[in-house]
Amino acid sequence: MLPSGLRGPLPSLAALVLVAGALACGPTYDVVIEGGRVMDPESGLDAVRNIGIVDGRIDVISDEPLEGARHIQAAGLVVAPGFVDLHRHGHSEQAYRLQVQDGVTTGLELEIGTADVEAWYGAREGGQLVNYGVSMGHIGARAVAMGDPVTGLGGVTTREPATEEQIAETERLIREGLAQGAVGVGLGSAYTPGAPMAEIERMFAVAADAGVTSFIHMRGGLQGLDSTLTAARNVGAPLHVVHANSSGGGNIVRFLAMIEGAQSAGQDVTTEAYPYAASSTGIQAALFDNWESWEDGRFNQYQWVGTGERLTRETFGRYRAEGGTVIIHSRTEEMTLTAVTSPITMVASDAMPAGHPRGAGTFAKVLGRYVREQGALRLMDALRKMTIEPARRLEGWVPALRNKGRIRVGSDADITVFDPETVIDRATYLDGSIPSEGIEYVFVNGGLVVDGGEVVGGVRPGRAVRIPSAL
Repeated sequence: MLPSGLRGPLPSLAALVLVAGALACGPTYDVVIEGGRVMDPESGLDAVRNIGIVDGRIDVISDEPLEGARHIQAAGLVVAPGFVDLHRHGHSEQAYRLQVQDGVTTGLELEIGTADVEAWYGAREGGQLVNYGVSMGHIGARAVAMGDPVTGLGGVTTREPATEEQIAETERLIREGLAQGAVGVGLGSAYTPGAPMAEIERMFAVAADAGVTSFIHMRGGLQGLDSTLTAARNVGAPLHVVHANSSGGGNIVRFLAMIEGAQSAGQDVTTEAYPYAASSTGIQAALFDNWESWEDGRFNQYQWVGTGERLTRETFGRYRAEGGTVIIHSRTEEMTLTAVTSPITMVASDAMPAGHPRGAGTFAKVLGRYVREQGALRLMDALRKMTIEPARRLEGWVPALRNKGRIRVGSDADITVFDPETVIDRATYLDGSIPSEGIEYVFVNGGLVVDGGEVVGGVRPGRAVRIPSAL
């Protein structure tokens, strides 16, 4: 007879077998990425592993078999942290589609920023394909303070000096934007000739007081870089100089050496580059105000996005009156390679809404041309520039970035899976909307947004990246 505590109906043999089988199988994951070459620049991991994803996070990294509701077969593919792009423009559905097909899982507008932080985030509520965020922009805040209805690059006040009252109001608006969660302070001194360096330094001070970084498109080449570094150093402001490749131009070696020297002296300054020899911007921007004094031969460097034509003095003037985007072919491939492969640069796209291939192909070009074809970068070093370095640049004051840019148990499942033998950019200056090849799978917060190289419809797992409270 059974002891009294065990009396009652006995479980069937089949039930016991099912329970034992479940225990033997272990946990079941939402998704298992199986047999890929996992590369994590933070830890240095470079090995074949299986990854289990649960509730949008990486739950396990193992060399043992895992069970999941879906298995991604990644043999022969690289499994990397999702790419973090600190510098992009054009936060539209089409722009996000191109970026996820380039491996980007977090895309941030930190150079020019916005004049209205709440409105910017509000327009994107409900999720996007990628994680998204914005800085509070000096250009926009300054325009509002000066009563200019145009808060972008074409505003007339970018060329005019501000009064003391207007500068003080600009400071107040920037503080307000930071309090609303802006990721940093964005400045374009190249686009605001009316703002002297003393004004820029005051904006640096606002950012420093809030404990955030200033992201600047600086003016003036090497002399301008020296003035910018000095102004940031005067007020103890963390600084990020955007697109060293274009700002440095033909002086890129000296440009990078100046930044590296500042770093060695203890200054908190970083920089970035994109892998294209041409730049792109609005033709009505203030940095072209002296175009009428240019020599005739200079205009051939400029290409009109709408038609693909190279410009003359006559057509430059006509298109400047109309407004639009122009591509500037002013650098060599050697200059670009120097910038992108420098140990102090991150990779960032400066993606434009239209007309430039960097919006679709920046990250795949680095992986395909500079890593695979030219051997100019080791794969792990390229991934470091695309993932952990930009994440670390922000994570001190942006909690969301502490769990991005790495393959680590507990981190967000922002993951890019690509074929190192085929990854390549395909966008051109004539058609900047051609997606990259070789980016096979992309996860954003555990949601699959690229499946077999194709964008998944109807999913929006991307979240807002913003500071809970900067001030």
